[in-house]
Amino acid sequence: MPTDPSNERNQTVAGAAARAGRYGLWLMAAIAVAAIGLPVALGGLSLAFGLPAAAAVIVAAWYFGRGDEDKVAAAQSAPVSAPPDDSSLFSDVIAALPDPTVLLDTDGRVLTANASAQTIAPALRRGEPAALALRIPEVIEAIRRAALGRKAERAEFAERVPPERWFEVYVTPLRTGSAADAKPRLLLTFRDLTPIRRVEEMRVDFVANASHELRTPLAALSGFIETLKGPARNDAPARERFLDIMEAQAKRMARLIDDLLSLSRIELAAHVRPETPLDLQPIIRQVIDALQMLARDRGVEVTVHAPKEPLIVSADRDELTRVFENLIENALKYGASGKRVEITLSRAFAVSGGEEAVAAVRDYGPGIAAEHLPRLTERFYRVDVAESREQGGTGLGLALVKHIMNRHRGRLTIESRPGEGATFTVRLPISTSVAQAPRKIA
Repeated sequence: MPTDPSNERNQTVAGAAARAGRYGLWLMAAIAVAAIGLPVALGGLSLAFGLPAAAAVIVAAWYFGRGDEDKVAAAQSAPVSAPPDDSSLFSDVIAALPDPTVLLDTDGRVLTANASAQTIAPALRRGEPAALALRIPEVIEAIRRAALGRKAERAEFAERVPPERWFEVYVTPLRTGSAADAKPRLLLTFRDLTPIRRVEEMRVDFVANASHELRTPLAALSGFIETLKGPARNDAPARERFLDIMEAQAKRMARLIDDLLSLSRIELAAHVRPETPLDLQPIIRQVIDALQMLARDRGVEVTVHAPKEPLIVSADRDELTRVFENLIENALKYGASGKRVEITLSRAFAVSGGEEAVAAVRDYGPGIAAEHLPRLTERFYRVDVAESREQGGTGLGLALVKHIMNRHRGRLTIESRPGEGATFTVRLPISTSVAQAPRKIA
């Protein structure tokens, strides 16, 4: 068992003091014997009195000296506990910190880490090298520099797996323990830069996309305004026709801006997964009811096939509503020639494990050529630009669907063949936060 050097020093001092006291008692006994024995030898006291007195002093010195020896032996034989690990003193403090925090020794081994740090590096284990769990070159290099230079270091890194996240880490050297026996440590604190970076990207993307897509309607509005102020100033029929076109262009710009803002908000919160349990069926039926007028105008029949039991998913209601609004509205607009749209809901086993809710929207329109399928979820990508604009599309609908699915940890798949319509399928993990009875799996 390890011993504390300070305890050893205390025991040494106590032993020396006890021995000094014992030797003092023996010296006093010798003096007493001399003091009593000398008068006896000179005839001042009787031998009967002097000898017992000297013997009593000797016995007292032996007794008290023996007690000191017992105390020294007891002190030396008492078990010495190992000093507490100073890293344990930091565990509660680090666990209470909101930011991801890790405490390392100078060899880079983990002494303690809080729960937030486990979300960044789930493989962090006490006593194991942090490099094995982090596997981030920027962080490992910052740890090395801080350990060698004994000064704080900073680094930035990104997690490239979806959703992409950015962090900065501060590596601060510490010295723990008493001044005489200080132990060097390294404190790692992480800060999530994702919201800041997403705001920057949102601003840049908004300016680039808005300037590109708003150019056409703005040019049309400017042209019509110039015409109304000039040749068509007194032409009432032309003025009415132009005003209708201008109104349509203004509404298109409003939809475009609304979609751009929605896309930016979704991207800003892409790393935060929704946790509200929702039933998928009422959301889809609500969307169908809202689009009944469009279905009647296009002469399209909408049918729904759904199981009797609810399909509970962890989701954001407004965002899921937006997903099915886009998918069903596209089916009604671009697949209207097929005169019917089928929506099928079911449960299935996910490839990654667990169960998932499946919602498929199928139209029987002209279909989509295979070369377009991989790019349908890109911003502003259109199979037929003229038809898309005629239908009032902004080119952002499927991009919104893709980003919402990423935030919900779901998937969007697209299947289509020319002349056979198209099927857009949404897959969402079944929520585990609400207990459900066993059901038949589709």
